[in-house]
Amino acid sequence: MNSMSDSNRSNTTAAIAASLKKRYARERRFQWYGRLAVLTGFIFLFILLTDIVIKGSPAFTQHFIKLDIDFNTEVLGISQNATAEEISGADFSAVVKDSLRTMFPDVSGRKEKKALYRLISIRAEYTLRDMVLENPALLGTNAEVWLLAHSEAGSYLKGQVDASAPESDRKVKDIQVVWLDTLAKEGRTESRFNSTFFLSGDSREPELAGIKAALYGSLFTLLVTFCLAFPIGVLSAIYLEEFAPRNRLTDLIEININNLAAVPSIVFGLLGLAVFINFFELPRSAPLVGGVVLALMTLPTIIITSRAAIQAVPPSIQEAAMGVGASKLQTVFHHVLPVAMPGVLTGSIIGMAQALGETAPLLMIGMVAFIMDVPGGVTDPSTVLPVQIYLWADSPERGFTEKTSAAIMVLMAFLILMNGLAVYLRKRFELK
Repeated sequence: MNSMSDSNRSNTTAAIAASLKKRYARERRFQWYGRLAVLTGFIFLFILLTDIVIKGSPAFTQHFIKLDIDFNTEVLGISQNATAEEISGADFSAVVKDSLRTMFPDVSGRKEKKALYRLISIRAEYTLRDMVLENPALLGTNAEVWLLAHSEAGSYLKGQVDASAPESDRKVKDIQVVWLDTLAKEGRTESRFNSTFFLSGDSREPELAGIKAALYGSLFTLLVTFCLAFPIGVLSAIYLEEFAPRNRLTDLIEININNLAAVPSIVFGLLGLAVFINFFELPRSAPLVGGVVLALMTLPTIIITSRAAIQAVPPSIQEAAMGVGASKLQTVFHHVLPVAMPGVLTGSIIGMAQALGETAPLLMIGMVAFIMDVPGGVTDPSTVLPVQIYLWADSPERGFTEKTSAAIMVLMAFLILMNGLAVYLRKRFELK
């Protein structure tokens, strides 16, 4: 009898041990699946970031070519004592072409001359004009001047063009390769930091295009978004969580807020187009309309995260405040809200970061326009950084390819900065 009991006990123990072994094995496999999933995500993220950095890094440099410029007044079409107005209308492109022909006297055909002139950016004539306006004594003299290279010439000097490839497969022709190699051997080419990328607006020429107008447009748009979404979102969350009666109306409001958080962003763009532009006749392609549309899109996120932060406040804080005679309003704004502020700020900044990266709703309200001038206010025509990236990505020129990746790098830097600010503010308020 005892032997049978011991046998049953040993069988039961063995079965339990085998079951535990299988369960622990499943747990270990699940852990490895999780690690593999995280590792896969990191690998794809690393590949994406590496590709963006490799493609975008060349955009932060630009090449210049040194030319011997003869400020011949006859070629310029002005007199030696020309006025500022006459200098502004002078033909400075002629002296650039004259300098190139002097450096390469063998160039004679019309097609070859056109290819030669294409080595230098169209900005060259404006650079020379500004030099003469600043110092009219240059008229009638010779000077060595560094002029911006054309984007195609710059791409070759950056090593982005394979000269061994068939000529029909590249925009930089064989004759231009010879000229550029000659200039490089003579020390007439130089690579510099591309300040134009940050200090200029958009342009049809890749070497002249910059993100300044888009940055200002993003700043004004986010300013409007924050001024509308943050106070309305936080006050709505406070009312719904602390003051609103529990009835069908508030339940309906909460359901609709949760549903709005899942509505595609392009729907908000259609709303902005139909209501703010067509009905209220607000200016098209303006940060004011873009900010209002993004504020509507961001409101559900701010309300939901703010309510979650308020719910996380320990009830003892409210009870203690009410116990010493504080009113409901004093309890909420003097005790509950300060404790919930880390979560409120985190949700608000994440919502703003989401708004910064949106493109679809802004396309619907016309912020896809070609904007060269920096906007001076919220009602001026403008574009934003994501839309600028969209426009450049659709351009066929190679120079815009690297500009697209560089603009993505700038946008990602702003997003990382905003998320870092959210973490910092959360930690700071938690310490308080």
